[in-house]
Amino acid sequence: MKKMNDRKERIALLRKRAEEKILILDGAMGTMIQKHKLTEEDYRGERFADWKQDVKGNNDLLSLTQPDIIKDIHLQYIAAGADLNGTNTFSATTIAQADYGMEDLAYEINFESAKIARAACDEWEAAHPGDVRFVNGAIGPTNRTASISPDVNNPGFRAITFDQLKEAYKEATTGLLDGGADTLLVETIFDTLNAKAALFAIDEVLDERGEDVPVLISGTITDASGRTLSGQTTEAFYNSVRHTKPFSIGLNCALGAAQLRPYVQELSRIAECRVSVYPNAGLPNEFGEYDQTDAEMAELVKEWADTGMVNLLGGCCGTTPPHIKAIADAVANAKPRVVPKFEPRMRLSGLEPFDAA
Repeated sequence: MKKMNDRKERIALLRKRAEEKILILDGAMGTMIQKHKLTEEDYRGERFADWKQDVKGNNDLLSLTQPDIIKDIHLQYIAAGADLNGTNTFSATTIAQADYGMEDLAYEINFESAKIARAACDEWEAAHPGDVRFVNGAIGPTNRTASISPDVNNPGFRAITFDQLKEAYKEATTGLLDGGADTLLVETIFDTLNAKAALFAIDEVLDERGEDVPVLISGTITDASGRTLSGQTTEAFYNSVRHTKPFSIGLNCALGAAQLRPYVQELSRIAECRVSVYPNAGLPNEFGEYDQTDAEMAELVKEWADTGMVNLLGGCCGTTPPHIKAIADAVANAKPRVVPKFEPRMRLSGLEPFDAA
């Protein structure tokens, strides 16, 4: 069986698989990197040995300085059953990389990260002919917010503009696609306006390239209020981005599976596309660590699958390959959620949804 080299072919296969099974997302990249206990020198590598400031903690940089570590993490998640494997690019925008003075590396980090993930997927397929795995180009929220002032004394101030975000996201998107991403994931959305800038940028890039690439959207409910950081409820958030007709919409991070359940149920009720969820491994303990076992997490998300609420499942903070394997095994025989069809109607959003009767 020939290796699948063409992105169009892989996307067609992904869409077919999505009709047949619950797709498995990978787990936390940062959690796996932390296990290596890397030093400042490890982060710098030879290329950045004399960099002007500390770079430890810039996990995205490791795609340039420690590519073998990143590839091995991908291979562990692939072996655990991950269909969609997120690139090591959560903070790979000019905006986020400015913290390290590495804005000029944004495109290269995205390109090389996608290339590493592509190599891992291709290596797996070569050893397991026909078992195609996919590169999920990860686009994080940046460390700026377009909707909220960082200055409590000046509520009208913004540290970033929509156009600045859009340009940063365009560069990241281009790098991911050039490097071999099959899909694009706008993830951990705490500010819907940031997400809209990312989605607008993706639309421009795809239009310029003449390509049609699945886009996954994943928001973050920050606490028990059931709202994003910028104040929207789950349904209002969905209404804000549904016009982009995403491959999937869902939730990740901040909460564990138990805490996310009511919001997963809400998305399942209203979403006219697939629903994705990748929770944390429970809530962090006093030391900021995650104690939920793979079996405990798998049992929680299995109920979502058994009741027909989800199409894609994976893990966020604290999750590891054993978590992903347990989830994959638990839902292996479950049918994916049937995407509902609704009568066309106007759906608006502020902090709350407004649906025309």
